[in-house]
Amino acid sequence: MPYLPARAVATLRLLFATLLLAPLAAQAQAEPDGDNSQSPYFSVHSDDPANDRLPLKSTQVRARVLGVIADVTVTQHYRNEGSRPLEAQYVFPASTRAAVYAMQVRIGERQLNASIREKQQAKQEYEAGKLAGKTSALLEQHRENVFQMNVANILPGDEVAVELHYTELLVPTDGVYRFVFPTVVGPRYNGALATGSGTAEPWIATPYQCTAATTDAVGAAAIDESAPVFDLQVQLATPTPVRELVSPSHAIDIDKGADNQSRVRLAAATTIANDRDFILDYRLAGDRIESGLLLSKGSEENFFLALVAPPKAAPSQLIVPREYLFVVDISGSMHGFPLDTAKVLLQRLLAGLRPSDRFNVMLFSGSSSLLAPDSQPANADNIARALTLLDTEMGSGGTELLPALRQALAVPGDQERARSFVVITDGFVTVERDAFELVRKHLDQANLFAFGIGSSVNRQLIEGLARAGQGEPFVVLDKASAAEQAERFRRMIDAPLLTHVQARFEGLDTYEVEPPALPDLFAQRPLVLFGKWRGEAKGRLLIEGQQAGGAYRVELPIRADQAQAENQALALLWARHRVASLTDQETLEGDFAYSQAILDLGLKYHLLTPYTSFVAVDEVVRTAPGTSPAATPQPLPLPQGVSPLAVSPLTVGAAVPSTPEPSTWAMLLIAALGGLLLHRRGPRGAGGTV
Repeated sequence: MPYLPARAVATLRLLFATLLLAPLAAQAQAEPDGDNSQSPYFSVHSDDPANDRLPLKSTQVRARVLGVIADVTVTQHYRNEGSRPLEAQYVFPASTRAAVYAMQVRIGERQLNASIREKQQAKQEYEAGKLAGKTSALLEQHRENVFQMNVANILPGDEVAVELHYTELLVPTDGVYRFVFPTVVGPRYNGALATGSGTAEPWIATPYQCTAATTDAVGAAAIDESAPVFDLQVQLATPTPVRELVSPSHAIDIDKGADNQSRVRLAAATTIANDRDFILDYRLAGDRIESGLLLSKGSEENFFLALVAPPKAAPSQLIVPREYLFVVDISGSMHGFPLDTAKVLLQRLLAGLRPSDRFNVMLFSGSSSLLAPDSQPANADNIARALTLLDTEMGSGGTELLPALRQALAVPGDQERARSFVVITDGFVTVERDAFELVRKHLDQANLFAFGIGSSVNRQLIEGLARAGQGEPFVVLDKASAAEQAERFRRMIDAPLLTHVQARFEGLDTYEVEPPALPDLFAQRPLVLFGKWRGEAKGRLLIEGQQAGGAYRVELPIRADQAQAENQALALLWARHRVASLTDQETLEGDFAYSQAILDLGLKYHLLTPYTSFVAVDEVVRTAPGTSPAATPQPLPLPQGVSPLAVSPLTVGAAVPSTPEPSTWAMLLIAALGGLLLHRRGPRGAGGTV
């Protein structure tokens, strides 16, 4: 085949870019008409000077980490630089383990303390305050890691600060403690309701801002001066000196103080910082995970938190033949950097298979395909075939996760082998609960391990799939971490650290212990128990199980002097874990069997849940009653490394987001290439060389 000269290559690149971006450009000219669209869309700055389209001006994060508990304050600053009242709408993420327990609203010198309400009641109070002309704020939970803030009647020139407080538990893995602060919700694929691959939730139509910012190979966007300021600091206090303190996601400045204290701040940067999760990793001197028991004594209830160090990994005494089915997302949101990372990850995972293992690979987007009808021997030829199959994919189409999981679970298995499913995706879907239910109903078939790819993965899906499949979650930030995570997977799959785990208290009267049953332990991570206790603090906690070398047993003594007065964090962490357990059970059994129990927990412990919301309404009437402020959805940046193909290129208002399937792109590119080649072979005498 003759080579393509530079000008032809440039033409082809331009044509390819035009094919990709033309639908987006057409879309950017359209304004959203109400709630007809359930897919993300690009937002452009309004030419109407009366309407400030970017009311969120900054987000400030202050985290205090004491031992294994983080307490975080997030302050969102809104300012109306237009000339008419606004209602700001902002969808934002949070940690999957966050227990959100308070919200305050500051308007000038006035401060409003938000109240926790049943979700519909909170919505009614908010709407009533909005129509009455009062500044009002509403915080709702759409997913355990996706929240929405609405702030109504922000007058021209107003500055409104909304402050959120949450706490979470930091559990070390392989000796590494990790604090994660998510900054942006990735765009969600929302398929047709009839196929079960979508939901009718308005928050999914969150706009994504298309700026003129340039991007490099991994999608690091230059700072847009109109974008909200992101400021984050972490105050770290540890029981022993910190041996290593790094951020794999951001450039940071570290100030080390006395008494094992450190302060971490974002370093000055030339790229935006709020388009990816902020991640802070630290190790303590010695790398040893200590067992411990915290007791809290309250006026009405007492709580405990136990962390029990895992056994050291022992060499596997018996190598069990295994079968793996890799389910790989090749949809539009995986285009470019995420799919390139997934290819490296799969290469590493396949390289770790033993000759006695068997495997299969499923690729899915709007449809799915298998490497072979049944699992194949893990030899060099079959591994090469699998990698070639994936290497031809560029990433396009919808993310039809449920049909792919159903097809994968239906693939016949080898009864003589231990079976594992490995899902590789960014998780940008809306059908998390359906996926969890599907996996739980097939627990008798295999374990499931989930790998999240990218800088802002849907951690609820990744962690939930692994929890439902009694496996482990992994997050692969980039190609460099693919090898590390693949090696982690290989180590833990060889043999679980601990199986048939049981916990019991002797001498201490405990109840409502979470989790009700302890799962097998694959990673070097402590076993965690929450619960309530009554009576005298005495006795011991016994943990027993089986490890590769035989029986395992550890004992933690309980003393009266361990009980602290009114440790609010333990109550919140227990309630948050209880809500998560009930939500999982509700998903498994269907309907809303545990909605009242979840609601009661949210109201009693002042927690944000699927059935409770925070609401604050000012007493001062600030606009003419009966008038509605201009609704202004705050556009979000696309997560770092995520292609514009993740956002529907259809005109806003369409019901089902979609991107062309690979065959469509192939036809367009082949046609373009053919045209260039015909032009290359044209008469040379008249036009010379091309």
